[in-house]
Amino acid sequence: MKQHFDHVTTWVFDLDNTLYPPQFRLFDQIEVRMTNWVMQALNVGRTEANRLRQHYWDKYGTTLAGLMREHGVDPGPYLTHVHDIDFTVLPADAALAEAIANLPGRRIVYTNGGADYARNVLAARGLTGLFDAIYGIEHAGFLPKPERGAFDVVFGLDGLDPARAAMFEDDPRNLRAPHDMGLRTVHVAQKPTAARHIHHHTSDLTAFLARLA
Repeated sequence: MKQHFDHVTTWVFDLDNTLYPPQFRLFDQIEVRMTNWVMQALNVGRTEANRLRQHYWDKYGTTLAGLMREHGVDPGPYLTHVHDIDFTVLPADAALAEAIANLPGRRIVYTNGGADYARNVLAARGLTGLFDAIYGIEHAGFLPKPERGAFDVVFGLDGLDPARAAMFEDDPRNLRAPHDMGLRTVHVAQKPTAARHIHHHTSDLTAFLARLA
């Protein structure tokens, strides 16, 4: 498998449910705070707020994108509110840190969350200092993955060569544009998804990366 990555000089990592396993359920905390925000901002009950939260995620890629486009929500306060959570549920992972550190070339994080939130997650996981750049949704002008325009902006800011990059991501939707741009794509999830835009699948990111160093 290593031969498929010999050309890679930039390694792009999603954050949530990619650089930590979903079993730690960090996003459960965020979803509760998202629902509370929707209830307050739109003056709806919890059931409707939950429905809208999921509907916007399904339709736009993030709940925030739906709130901005359909209700004009200010993204700054929203991101601060929904990411005010307990990060101590995430354990440090020395083996993952070593596997990332051993990758040749540049390493970046690109998340649909905010960059400050990403730094908090990385700190909890013991991954601080391993990445050359951290990009949040604010760097894409609040365009969310999976929109092609979001990748164009962030990858343009970074200056990476898509033909010499690989992306690791838990949401298969978010690998379609990178694949079309020329990146090597790796789906990180317990169950594989069969799709032409996914080159590789792994349920163990640490073990997968260790095979590439």
